[in-house]
Amino acid sequence: MAPPAATKSKRPVKNRGTGGNSRVWIYSLLLTLQYGAQPLVSKRCVRREVIVTTLVLACELAKVVFALFFMAKEGSLQKLLQEWTLVGSLVASGLPAAIYALQNSLLQISYKNLDSLTFSLLNQTKIIFTALFTYIILRQKQSIQQIGALFLLIVAAVLLSIGEGSGKGSASSDPEQILFYGIIPVLVASVLSGLASSLCQWAAQVKKHSSYLMTVEMSLVGSLCMLASTFKSPDGETIRKYGFFYGWTPLTLIPVISNALGGILVGLVTSYAGGVRKGFVIVSSLIVTALLQFIFEGKPPSLYCVVALPLVISSISMYQKYPYRFKEREA
Repeated sequence: MAPPAATKSKRPVKNRGTGGNSRVWIYSLLLTLQYGAQPLVSKRCVRREVIVTTLVLACELAKVVFALFFMAKEGSLQKLLQEWTLVGSLVASGLPAAIYALQNSLLQISYKNLDSLTFSLLNQTKIIFTALFTYIILRQKQSIQQIGALFLLIVAAVLLSIGEGSGKGSASSDPEQILFYGIIPVLVASVLSGLASSLCQWAAQVKKHSSYLMTVEMSLVGSLCMLASTFKSPDGETIRKYGFFYGWTPLTLIPVISNALGGILVGLVTSYAGGVRKGFVIVSSLIVTALLQFIFEGKPPSLYCVVALPLVISSISMYQKYPYRFKEREA
């Protein structure tokens, strides 16, 4: 009697970022440098008169242009356009885009009612929620060492946030307002950030949705939402009064292009390595910002930054070196 055919057991989606792929390291390094340099680039190249909404819309448009260019260059543009469907687009990109839009609104509410230090500390919890949702949605488990690495990263993020200091006092001394309009919104935003990042990873790794295509779809959805908001927002009134490019100079294009390329890299890192890896990039970029400030502005890194540096390096090394090992089932 012939032995029964082996049944294929369902396996959790593996994190492609734990394999030491050189492409992942390059994308992560470039994204770290972009995140780290962006505050200084924006500070030097964007005048105060520039309308924030026009800057964001220009960045989203630039993302679309770059993504279409890269798709055309790799020869996948025509095939993706032929296979594209509205339902598939809404499932893969529509929901994350809507979640990110809600998250950004909650962050704006929270920032007005919390001091910047408390806001920064609570905002770091999104790393934990990203790891949680990648497990729930993708069944992507973490080893004990990786869990330890995540906590090391959170400690480093807390130290970096403390190092930045509290440059903005709370807008209200009412405890209830601080709780309901400050603490709760930023915690909900962290949950949404983890969920959206995991959904993007699911679309890229499970549904094989192109990272570039997701960038185009999410940028278009985000731009439409922002354009709709200009009908009632103060920025919309300013645009109608002074014009879209009010306050712009040729230098303004530099942070626009840099931010757009960073958006492309975010999609690539999430696609190849997952949302948790993006958390490592964000925290590492804070150190890059501190170092660049020292080089270009003479502002030395704080003691907190010096202490956080080895913690970040250790956490990244530990997370990559000790991935979760899947146990093979015997037939």
